[in-house]
Amino acid sequence: MKYISTRGQVEPKGFIDTVLMGLADDGGLMVPEHIPVIAPETLNEWKSLSYVDLFLTIFSYYTNDEIPAEDLKDLATRSYANFRHPEVTPVTKIDESLYIMELFHGPTFAFKDVALQFMGEFYSYVSKKQNEIIHILGATSGDTGAAAIQGVRGKEGIKICILHPHEKVSRVQELQMTTVDDQNVLNLSVKGNFDDCQKIIKELFGDLNFKKEYHLRAINSINFLRILAQTVYYFYAYLHIDQGQHQLKKINFSVPSGNFGNIFSGFLAQKMGLPINKLIIATNENNILERFVQTGEYKPGDFRSTHSPSMDIQVASNFERYLYYFVGEDAAKVSEYMNVLKSEGQIVMTGEDLAKVQSDFAAYGASNQECLDTILKYKGNHDYLLDPHTACGITAYEKYQGDDEICITLATAHPAKFDEAIILCEIEQEFPDEIKALFSQPQHQEVVEHDTAEIVRQLEAFYTLA
Repeated sequence: MKYISTRGQVEPKGFIDTVLMGLADDGGLMVPEHIPVIAPETLNEWKSLSYVDLFLTIFSYYTNDEIPAEDLKDLATRSYANFRHPEVTPVTKIDESLYIMELFHGPTFAFKDVALQFMGEFYSYVSKKQNEIIHILGATSGDTGAAAIQGVRGKEGIKICILHPHEKVSRVQELQMTTVDDQNVLNLSVKGNFDDCQKIIKELFGDLNFKKEYHLRAINSINFLRILAQTVYYFYAYLHIDQGQHQLKKINFSVPSGNFGNIFSGFLAQKMGLPINKLIIATNENNILERFVQTGEYKPGDFRSTHSPSMDIQVASNFERYLYYFVGEDAAKVSEYMNVLKSEGQIVMTGEDLAKVQSDFAAYGASNQECLDTILKYKGNHDYLLDPHTACGITAYEKYQGDDEICITLATAHPAKFDEAIILCEIEQEFPDEIKALFSQPQHQEVVEHDTAEIVRQLEAFYTLA
């Protein structure tokens, strides 16, 4: 298996080199040269696998044995040993048509743990094998930062800097990042929104000399390792819902999505042969993805603060990966589209192109009020407390559910991470002990202007610190 850039100007790479590159050197995103397709009878055999064994089985199609099997097994076992549920991503039945896959049983109570616990182990492994310092640099709308920091804090050979939008993440998200007092962790609170943070990250990774000098590595979902690790739980959920209904009804997934990474992982699973019926993109009032699917217009709009801040994103990085497959894996066409987006600020699909998009996805952007209404409804009717992102996913499920269908909605975070929304619903929740403890700890962060030069100064001081 080799990996290539969506823009076609990078020589094919192996698995480890692809992960270390992160953002492709030509500004594109790395994708596999071909996608392995799993036969139905093989899928059936996978039903008996544990989560870790399923992870290892799927990764075996992509890693070229570049990591010896025993080493990879050790990395995966360590990654998921500290999850609070033995199944890692358990599936809960709500009623005959709805299941919720709980992705919040990792150390930071969010779905990002599923990929980033492994990525932390991976980077530590590579750092030791190559005897090289790794500098991880990422932007977060709240959950990625906490999960990435938790995955690498205190690890030798690794330093991590996370940019988050100042006062635009939840209080718990902020505390999970900034109460970490390890010497290898730097938190920069940027006066701006997530898109501002993400733009700086892409700019720095696009500076190939800076990237090479400081051994920059990516943890955002621009890194294919994040996508692949998330693909595993689509297979796991599909194989672990009620098998009687499984045979009779079509299976949909409703996915809260801001940066298009989580939904693209489902798209990849579908292309690998997982018989997903509908992939439903759930967004909030920052609804660029809903507008794209419904009208064909991909155009960033005005930023809005919502009850689901992890999806307060207008520029979805992984959209380019989907575009690559949309145009038939034609890198020249992808480059043309991305140049149009850069020069004109939008991409527009019409006619047959729009029909193809709508055959790939459904999409719905829940309003702030719909989000709160859904939280109240499911707490009252099912005694199940949703976090606001999952509530957007449930709202989208209700919009698109058919009579002969089952939907698996991804619960991307524990509601304790977003108590601001839960309080608005006049619901009192009990915080897990790990989250309670955060409120009494001192914070460690630097508040900086939205200025690339200032952030470079912070990074250079951090990277050269003994």
